Amino acid sequence: MLQRLLAFWLWVCAASCLLAGPATAQTAPSTLPGLLVFRLKPGAATLPAARRLSGPAWQKALRQVGATNVAQKFPQAQAPLARKKQVVDLRLVYQAQYPAHLPFAKARALLLQTGLVEYVEPLYQREPLYQPNDPSADSTRVKSVQYYLKNVRAYRAWDISKGDTNIVIGVLDTGTRFTHQDLKDQEKRNYRDPVDGIDNDEDGYVDNFRGWDMADNDNDPTADAAYLGTARGHGITVTGVAAARTDNGKGVAGAGFNCKYLPIKIYPSTPAGVFAGYEAIVYAADHGCQVINLSWGGVGGKSQYEQDIINYAVLNHDVVIVAAAGNTNAELDFYPASYEHVLSVAALEPNNQKGKTNTYSYHVDISAPGQQMLTTGSAHDSAYSTVGGSSLASPLVAGAVALVRAQYPDYSAEQVMARVRQTADSLYTITGNAAYRHKLGTGRLNMHRALAEPTLYAVQLTNVRYEPVPSFQPGDTTLIVAELQNLLAPVSNVRISLTTASPYVRIVRGSVPLGDMLTLSEAANALEPFTVLVAEDAPLATTAILRFHFEADNGYSSDQFVPVLLNPGFITLTAGNLHVSVTSQGNIGYDAINPAVGEGVSYRNGPSLLSIGGLLVATSPERVSDRLLNEAKSVDKDFMSVSPLHFVGAARGADQEIMSRFRDTLSDSTVGVSVRQRGFAWADERRRNYVVVEYTLTNTTADTLRPLYVGLYMDWDLPLANNRNAAGWDAGRQLGYVYDQLAPTLHAGVQLLHGGPVSTYAINNSAPEGAPVRLADGFSNAEKYLMLSSGTAVNTINEQPAGADVSHVVGAELPALAPGDSTRVAFAILGAGSLDSLQAAADVARLEYDKTVTPVRSTAAVVQWQVYPNPAAGSLVVEIPASFAARQLTLLDALGRPVRTWAWNGQPRQRLALPAAAGLYMLRLEGKGGVLTRKVLIRP
Repeated sequence: MLQRLLAFWLWVCAASCLLAGPATAQTAPSTLPGLLVFRLKPGAATLPAARRLSGPAWQKALRQVGATNVAQKFPQAQAPLARKKQVVDLRLVYQAQYPAHLPFAKARALLLQTGLVEYVEPLYQREPLYQPNDPSADSTRVKSVQYYLKNVRAYRAWDISKGDTNIVIGVLDTGTRFTHQDLKDQEKRNYRDPVDGIDNDEDGYVDNFRGWDMADNDNDPTADAAYLGTARGHGITVTGVAAARTDNGKGVAGAGFNCKYLPIKIYPSTPAGVFAGYEAIVYAADHGCQVINLSWGGVGGKSQYEQDIINYAVLNHDVVIVAAAGNTNAELDFYPASYEHVLSVAALEPNNQKGKTNTYSYHVDISAPGQQMLTTGSAHDSAYSTVGGSSLASPLVAGAVALVRAQYPDYSAEQVMARVRQTADSLYTITGNAAYRHKLGTGRLNMHRALAEPTLYAVQLTNVRYEPVPSFQPGDTTLIVAELQNLLAPVSNVRISLTTASPYVRIVRGSVPLGDMLTLSEAANALEPFTVLVAEDAPLATTAILRFHFEADNGYSSDQFVPVLLNPGFITLTAGNLHVSVTSQGNIGYDAINPAVGEGVSYRNGPSLLSIGGLLVATSPERVSDRLLNEAKSVDKDFMSVSPLHFVGAARGADQEIMSRFRDTLSDSTVGVSVRQRGFAWADERRRNYVVVEYTLTNTTADTLRPLYVGLYMDWDLPLANNRNAAGWDAGRQLGYVYDQLAPTLHAGVQLLHGGPVSTYAINNSAPEGAPVRLADGFSNAEKYLMLSSGTAVNTINEQPAGADVSHVVGAELPALAPGDSTRVAFAILGAGSLDSLQAAADVARLEYDKTVTPVRSTAAVVQWQVYPNPAAGSLVVEIPASFAARQLTLLDALGRPVRTWAWNGQPRQRLALPAAAGLYMLRLEGKGGVLTRKVLIRP
């Protein structure tokens, strides 16, 4: 399950979903418009609620966002217990409204810049996974009976345990039918708050005697057709599988037998209502549910807020959460099922083959029957229907989990989930299932074994650490530490090995003994980490699956799978004071407005200074290439990666050098260029306030590009004051810069270093109608061309007295570029505390660019420079040719910070004593022959 912890956050824009249909691989969850959630940093927990949002910096940020109705999302949430690990404090989560015209990315950036919040996210709308059976399926039913109870050995399980009325399954769905003959009196009642108009139990919910309607905020969770169409009965059918009354001589039997259910309605019946699935998880956890069933979700839209809610229920309240894995015949990440600490359930056909329309993945924990499921219906009080989908497989497992909780009351939620997984029946020898090996979980649910098996073993990953950082760039060496916990019976002589089928990952060290593990004991391979190498030719954003295999002397063996993202599409240059993320497709800071790809632009480890930035190339108003916002307020995706971004092993006169190649899409609306992109950063005092980005453009068309404009578009948002910024222009230095007009203590800018005649254009992002460039109605190709081609006449924005939200372009005009010819354009991106410091950095950048970046090193010197052994432990030998005339060696950590410096001894060979800390370092050699660098891996 830990593979989910390390998946990169998948950003998706708002998109509509069909309420009742299965998701597709391209579907993205819709968001609730104008709403966001954020979590304050932990230190705020000790402050009274009234003081948490009262500071001047925070109030200023809220005003800039236009945020209203800011309030704690879960004011009744219980404080975490200090003795527990990984608990979540939901008191730090807040919700706010923001204006519909403001892009979410901008609102997010402004709030993050306060330094007070952990994250800012939209609220996703997750849909019920209802999938009515085709009418022809009637002929294939097994005499219209509940075949699935026999498949999962429910009858034998009930000989051992029939559950307990004190075990409550929270059914979070479209609502229930209290009067149905098989659901009547099955709901868990809250006798502390009878229906009398008073909140007798003082839990914040008036008369929540038998559940709650979270979507409409009332005490009637009855299913309603008003806003649900054909999905109105979804919650009724789901409830029947888990908790229909058993042994009453009517209809069907629920898997949970005597266990009760708590109906919590999460879909609205009124225009004012909203989807409330995650709020309902908190309610269920706070109100005594030991099991929660979630038969809903969506593809993508991974959210830390949603994971926090899951963690609150499982880790803080010891609840088992069971979720449907999805109804798309594809390998997908599906949420909430794919979150950590969730028991993800895939659906099976009656013959135990994977459901023909159901999702599969390494995130699935277990499978259960889900097609042709006879259960309670919604038409009337004695209605039954046969339906299908993972929505029905999930409550079947939830009912089984309830029985296990009753049988093993001392088990934690994680132990219960482990027992259910470990007792599943193998599926992969069944015809048709071999292709889905490891992607249908541990097998098919076996309720009898889950209750009866006397001795079970379950070693589980609890965390995976990557050292020095989880970048997985091409050519990188990464150390991997696996942290484990034994959840069930003691195991002896545990061994763990690491393998992968990816051709782009080579395992250098892949097997480690861990010794004996008692129940609930923990272990890790920190002293002997796995070592992996990423291939130089790893394609952009390629997922590799790491397989962790566990074995023990008592015959126990199991596997867990962790996906890692190779070549994630960006590298952050961190050698100096200015940290700049560069993407493989020409963006600066982030990949357009996607905060998952990039870490922004920051100065002295502060918040990001840049909202959106990137390369802009144009030859006419109709032919423009970029990856920036467009007139439709979506993102132009004109540039495509050809060679992924990677560190250059022997940096060219810099402490860090990166390189990639990309091209545009050669459409009628693009320019027709391929681009070699380089980036350079330095750690020394003179050069640490800037980075250099260099673009070599080649004309890939059959025509001369005349003229050709190349520039960087930068939408700066200086911290706490994005709407009071000003844009200035230093013509002598060809430097465009931005600063806070009322408190000019931070400056950032772009300088043209090499190309043609300079151009610049500054705009107020909130310009009124009629302005030549107005971002409020989108950013058209014509506007982009205007900013590139207008010379330097519109070079400042200085709105008095308050300032403005500003953007600018700094670029170069190239008279012509013939077919097949190439040209080079270079910029410095700068940051400093004052304008004088910024200008001084610009002077150094111009002076040093041609001297230290442009010259080519001696190939012979690079070839003859030897560093061994590598990886090394304790010491390292360096050999160089005498002609290089070395002066000193410097060891830099992964952030570009000097760790140790050695003067060269004048000999061709020198042994260096290395620091004890393991990790990936950069060794820099300086001499008359130039500056050479090489990566060095230090082992413990």
